[in-house]
Amino acid sequence: MSVKEQHQLVDFVEQGNKPLPPPPRWLMWLAVGGTIIAVLGFAISLLVFREVLRPGQQQRLIDAVPFMEAFLPYRPSPNAAVPTPVSNLESAISADDLLSISLAPTTTPSSTPLQVQAIVPTQVALLTSTVYPTSTPQLLPTTTPFNTVVPETTTPIVSNTILPSTAYLNGVRHVQQTWNNCGPATITIALSYYGWVAEQEYAASFLKPDDEDKNVSPSEMVAFVNEQTGVRALTRMGGNLDLVKTLLSSEFPVVISIGYSPEGEDWLGHYRAIVGYDDSQQVFYAYDSYLGTGEDGYGIRVTYQDIERAWQQFNYNFIVLYSQEQEEQLRTVLGEYVDPVRAAETALVTAQDQARVDPRDGFAWFNIGTALVKLERYEEAAVAFDQARRRELPWRMLWYQFGPYEAYFNVGRYDDVIALVNTNLINGGNYVEETYFWQGRVFAALGQTEQAAAAFRAALRQNPLFTAAQQALDTL
Repeated sequence: MSVKEQHQLVDFVEQGNKPLPPPPRWLMWLAVGGTIIAVLGFAISLLVFREVLRPGQQQRLIDAVPFMEAFLPYRPSPNAAVPTPVSNLESAISADDLLSISLAPTTTPSSTPLQVQAIVPTQVALLTSTVYPTSTPQLLPTTTPFNTVVPETTTPIVSNTILPSTAYLNGVRHVQQTWNNCGPATITIALSYYGWVAEQEYAASFLKPDDEDKNVSPSEMVAFVNEQTGVRALTRMGGNLDLVKTLLSSEFPVVISIGYSPEGEDWLGHYRAIVGYDDSQQVFYAYDSYLGTGEDGYGIRVTYQDIERAWQQFNYNFIVLYSQEQEEQLRTVLGEYVDPVRAAETALVTAQDQARVDPRDGFAWFNIGTALVKLERYEEAAVAFDQARRRELPWRMLWYQFGPYEAYFNVGRYDDVIALVNTNLINGGNYVEETYFWQGRVFAALGQTEQAAAAFRAALRQNPLFTAAQQALDTL
């Protein structure tokens, strides 16, 4: 290497050992500013996600970006449940007293009307020209018996009636529910048997003007059918498997209220349209607005045992649809269930039997309370709900069933009403109009007129068609 080359190498090494010049100051501030903007942007986005977006919008974002579920404003603990009673009042009624209540069976007059409210059939134009099916239910092929133990249910609705071993309602159209739209979709499914062609959005416009409404009650669905469709419907509690079979084999579509836990999700209330049954397999066939119609389109197969378990969680409540021409036939099929009071008495006996078998069954105690509320025996109902609440009911329970509000309110236990209201207001039940309605009832009873009016208005903002809230507001 020449001397010149050696000098060049030394110069190169010395230059390499020199510290690099600092970056321009503007570049440093740009990096810091970008970091701050990114952090602020995420914080604002998180705030919008939690406080501004409605549940349906949140869910759509979670579907696209699953980790956002961790930032939901309310995430119940694994052991979340309806809160235990807060009242310190001692009742002379014990749990054993509730199990020993004996009611003399009421006599159902032959003239008892099927409907509680007037029927105003409208919008008949939405029915096709073939409104009422005349074909008998299709009998299913005999198959190998399915070895499933079926739990005992209440006394069959029609004594000495021999039911066919299979039955199926042809002509029912399935409807896949949109977001949070189980009730409107399921009643649309049931109506399709009578030629109903309107989609679930039409039912939803009457049943839940706010698409975030968490609950559509059976009575609301019955009112919609009776007032908007030209078909008729009624609802009762205390049903049983034989009753459902009898209705199906007599060509009446049935909707039942059930508890349901989707995979990876907490317990929810759900409706299911029952379209057939098969004794040889011990299954009902259901058109489910969420789960579909099964692999063959015949209906998802649900065992009698599973139906019994899920249906019990809503006191065996059912909705039956019928045409005007079928009214007398339905009266015969229903028997004692024509009278809603008699149905409540039957529900009470069923729940008592279940609570005796398993005193830890919170649903059984809750059903005792619900039946007693229907019978206007509020003090006993309140004690039954106390028993239920000590047995860890699902935290969404009061999104769907409001008997505790009515019982506690009527015995003056306002603190318990407000405690349940406050729980609902933070767990998503703020999208249930009945939450605000019972809050308003307590405020009105305490003479807090302004707070009561605000609560009733909140209920009406949630559902402008909620007549009970409007009437309560008008009386203030």
